[in-house]
Amino acid sequence: MCGIVGYVGRQKASTILIEGLKRLEYRGYDSAGLAVLQGDGIELAKKTGRVGNLVKEAKKHRFTGTTGISHTRWATHGGVTDANAHPHVSSDGRIALVHNGVIENYLSIKKFLIGKGYTFSSETDTEVLCNLIAYHFAKATKTGDESHFLGSVRKALRHAEGTYGIAVICTEAPGELVAARKGSPLILGVGDNEFIVASDVAALISHTQNVVYLKDGEVVHITPKEFSITTLDEEDVEAVVDRVTWDIEAAELNGHAHFMEKEIFEQPAALENSMRGRFSEDGSTAKFGGLNLGPVEFRQIDRFVFLGCGTAWHACLVAEHLIERFARVPVEADYASEFRYRNGPLSGNPLFFVMSQSGETIDTLGALREAKRKGYKVLAINNTVGSTIARETDGGIYQHVGPEIGVASTKAFTSQLLIGAMLALHVARMRDMSFADGVEYVNALKGVPDLVRRVLEQAPHIKAIAQRYAHHTDFLFLGRLSLFPIALEGALKLKEISYIHAEGYPAAEMKHGPIALISEKCPSVFLVPKSEIFNKLLSSIQEVKARRGPTIVIATEGCEFPPGLADELITIPDCHEAVLPIVATIPVQLLSYYIACARGCDVDKPRNLAKSVTVE
Repeated sequence: MCGIVGYVGRQKASTILIEGLKRLEYRGYDSAGLAVLQGDGIELAKKTGRVGNLVKEAKKHRFTGTTGISHTRWATHGGVTDANAHPHVSSDGRIALVHNGVIENYLSIKKFLIGKGYTFSSETDTEVLCNLIAYHFAKATKTGDESHFLGSVRKALRHAEGTYGIAVICTEAPGELVAARKGSPLILGVGDNEFIVASDVAALISHTQNVVYLKDGEVVHITPKEFSITTLDEEDVEAVVDRVTWDIEAAELNGHAHFMEKEIFEQPAALENSMRGRFSEDGSTAKFGGLNLGPVEFRQIDRFVFLGCGTAWHACLVAEHLIERFARVPVEADYASEFRYRNGPLSGNPLFFVMSQSGETIDTLGALREAKRKGYKVLAINNTVGSTIARETDGGIYQHVGPEIGVASTKAFTSQLLIGAMLALHVARMRDMSFADGVEYVNALKGVPDLVRRVLEQAPHIKAIAQRYAHHTDFLFLGRLSLFPIALEGALKLKEISYIHAEGYPAAEMKHGPIALISEKCPSVFLVPKSEIFNKLLSSIQEVKARRGPTIVIATEGCEFPPGLADELITIPDCHEAVLPIVATIPVQLLSYYIACARGCDVDKPRNLAKSVTVE
């Protein structure tokens, strides 16, 4: 959740730290702070609220040091206060630390440390870890060994239960920084006699494209000239330096009002990138290089299980529908957070897929590990190269949509829908889908970017509708079959960024309870394809209109409605069933975005949310 940036090098650390925090603010914006080694001490500044508040606070200090750490917080332990903001400094003033994660046994450690004379000024588990490092540092014999600081961090972490990504500095180790991870992402950027550690590539890409993705249980020790990686048990680790393939321009607004707006309009290009090079030469099926499964193995699979959280779970539901519809294989889509604890019966030869844009979602990672623990093969649909999920699965499919900065997922979601549709084709062609049907399916997939462009051209029309309905405080989103998950996604988007209560339902389920909500104060958004269920959906709309409910209808071209039935009509191109969920997603994204804008909400940084959920 939280964002960490640390720097060791030749430049003024505070400038680089604040620049990095601005790029990581989507990870948490309850408070922000930085600590820099200067002279014999630690210069500290931290403030509740956005990074902009920290910038004002930092002007009161004279930061000159070249080694420092910083943090933007999504609150877990303790309220949103200056005292609870990171970095935390040990009560003896020697150690400063920033932390992403949760130390589960912090209470017992805190009790021990109080008995040793350490004091606390915050409610956080992080300050406990900071003082524990200070305790080991003070206890150790001061031999002048350069590993003394590093050893103290290691010893403290061996006692810590839970998850962490940390960066630590010490007054008696000038020019040094120690960072470690377990369950929370941490990346080392390797520059020219300078190094940056961060929770996300976005914070370091303007300085270097050479990165090392730290693994769980690894500790990196950094000086201005070199770095070394070891395990908690002091075993050496050979660093693998990767190169980031996108540049800083991909993480800039480039004239858009918000990253969410930018990423909505990037979707045609993002979808093209997700498809590129992934069709057979005869144009009849999809192919994936990273699945590590051949046709014979795929034919032996008797069930697919898809696991995800939030928006990714909605994509799992669509994949479930398409694979069952076209490949005729049973599919189960489950919340990753429930799967790992539910202990449902598993039998036969299932194949697991986990979906996560960041590749660091803690519940999805836990579900992955649970499935592998039971001996099952697990693949990933993921957008982040080098992420924990990408490394721990048996193979998978990268989305290749570039960085997604907006907290509310847009282009990553439609890419997940696209890959789910391609996967359905891949399996279907191995079973009983004909060559001709495969060619038709492939052509439909290739045409998706242009279909999405056509819907995006309606943005002014959708914006006008949004402005007319932005004052409402309750919405229903209703769809059937593959569009039911899009109804769920539309409701989620509206909740996330505009704080309007919204619910998604299968349209036919409206009569089983939700119809009680219908009134002139509760608009209903219907997703209506030109299909065999058109008349059923028409009946549902009429039931809403009979109760004076406003209706916003998103329908494929060619659908005919009785006069006055749809108060607002948004048309989308008539298209192949496999790509319909992608095309239908664009209007609900735009509707939610423009409603949030009309209400004056901070679209890219919605309250209480963070981009990557790395704590339970």
